[in-house]
Amino acid sequence: MKALLIGATGATGKDLLHLLLADDTFSRVDVFVRRSLSVQHEKLHVHVIDFDAVEQWQELVTGDVLFCSLGTTLKVAGSKEAQWKIDYDYQYNFAKAARANNVPKLVLVSAALASATSIFFYNKMKGQLEEAIQALDFPRLSIFNPPALIRKDSDRPGEALAIKITKWFNKIGLLTKQRPLPTEILAQALLHASLNQNEGFHRYAGEEIWKYAGK
Repeated sequence: MKALLIGATGATGKDLLHLLLADDTFSRVDVFVRRSLSVQHEKLHVHVIDFDAVEQWQELVTGDVLFCSLGTTLKVAGSKEAQWKIDYDYQYNFAKAARANNVPKLVLVSAALASATSIFFYNKMKGQLEEAIQALDFPRLSIFNPPALIRKDSDRPGEALAIKITKWFNKIGLLTKQRPLPTEILAQALLHASLNQNEGFHRYAGEEIWKYAGK
């Protein structure tokens, strides 16, 4: 199988890339990034691209499964418009190119509270992306709505605080469905989803992700 990945430099993407390169099911892994990677592997093919120049890379989006784990924060992006471009436009454009090139499966990392009708910008953006990608009608589509993610060497103080609070509630038996999820566990679940040959749309959230990863 040939895997396609956007978001390879993020926490989840790094873990997923490691798994893909180690899995013999995949004979080739193509990643699309803005800057070159330090990772080297005989089956890794790195495409350094301008995400805005769709016409320059759209024909390269061919394979058996596209993983979309691209994303940023409002703080890093600098504005809602810039975050929308990365979290929505870039992922949708890749999904659209993959569908046009007959890639049969897409695995998308979304957000726990994604909803196209949310009053919150981030959740609404993620929900609208989900709906737009579902409308592309992939033969096999898996969407993951993970809870707060535990990232290695995270520099996101707000996220770290949310994880601490949720873990405290977990200790007293509350919010167990929102147990913080290490990115390596999410990556394992994403890999398993890519190997599932069942047709149609599948959604995974909360404890379902832990179980799907075999944990």
